[in-house]
Amino acid sequence: MKSPSQAIPHRKTLTSRLFEPTGFGKMAPATAVIVYTLLIAWTMFVLFPIYWVFITSFKLPIDVNSGPYFLPFIDFTPDLHAWRELFVFDFRDTLKAYLNSIVIALSSTALCVSIGSMAAYALARFKYRPKFGTVFLFVLAMAAAFFAAGSAGVDWRLAVAVALIIFYFLARALAPHFKGELKNGDILFWIISQRILSPIVVVVPIYMMFQYVQLLDTHIAIILTYAVVNLPIVVWLMYDFFVSVPIDLEESAQLDGATRLTTFWEIVLPLSRTGLAATTLLVMILAWNEYLFALFLSTTKAQTMPILVAAMNAGERGILWWSMSVVIIVMIIPVVVMAIVLQRFISRGVLLGAVKG
Repeated sequence: MKSPSQAIPHRKTLTSRLFEPTGFGKMAPATAVIVYTLLIAWTMFVLFPIYWVFITSFKLPIDVNSGPYFLPFIDFTPDLHAWRELFVFDFRDTLKAYLNSIVIALSSTALCVSIGSMAAYALARFKYRPKFGTVFLFVLAMAAAFFAAGSAGVDWRLAVAVALIIFYFLARALAPHFKGELKNGDILFWIISQRILSPIVVVVPIYMMFQYVQLLDTHIAIILTYAVVNLPIVVWLMYDFFVSVPIDLEESAQLDGATRLTTFWEIVLPLSRTGLAATTLLVMILAWNEYLFALFLSTTKAQTMPILVAAMNAGERGILWWSMSVVIIVMIIPVVVMAIVLQRFISRGVLLGAVKG
């Protein structure tokens, strides 16, 4: 016969039902309400600027200037005049700038990620010990070549060739006498430090260089500039992912006859695809939104979307918020699509970086 305490089932109090988890790995009801409320509020806070830009693209000037109006068909009547202005009257300029941005962003990202990944892998796997004096001789030789090409009127190809020859013989003769060495950490820090430098410091020399070789207002000039500017980010991010790859896998592949390049492309890169996806998207966004270098290096032929937005912002009629909203929506579409495609890899890459940090 059961005792009275066993016969009467135990009833949880209201506090227990609200604040105790219902099972392993589950949140308590009160905790779930608080968490989801905060998440929904934060989602609305983050998405509101995008929503505001979207509805502004369908407003008339009087609605923009006399607002704020938040709800279409309730606060204001949507109109397509801004979309017609962009895709009918300014369609050629918009399409040209849009295609330029796509070509430049994709090309510079592919070039930057390819070179940066190989550089990061080399720093992660090889031990470099260049003499500090040898590096100084190379910098001095290149400075002399640039000075001869800029001041003395010597052809830059001839000046660089002569400087490299002189550097080779000087390095062979003086290298045994140099003592100070640079290590991989020093090289990596120097590469990263190039991103710390403000772009406004180098934009004028870059402009003068491309002007001298007659490459201003060309895609190749902007692609090379974007690739070089974003290269430190690729090296910095991919270095951590390559270091985390077990070296035993590479040694096993080399024992089977695989070359170092084959090992890199078929083993290391597939294992680092999460970091590669996250890095590619980041570089793509930076290249897509770049304004300063595009402003100096392009005029009409290679003009990108940020330059078009700036031109609208500096119009005689003031800031045309409705037209700018349309351009902004058109600009964010490729980045959003790329983020959706790479979302699976990006989330893994971010989590892996968080665990490592």
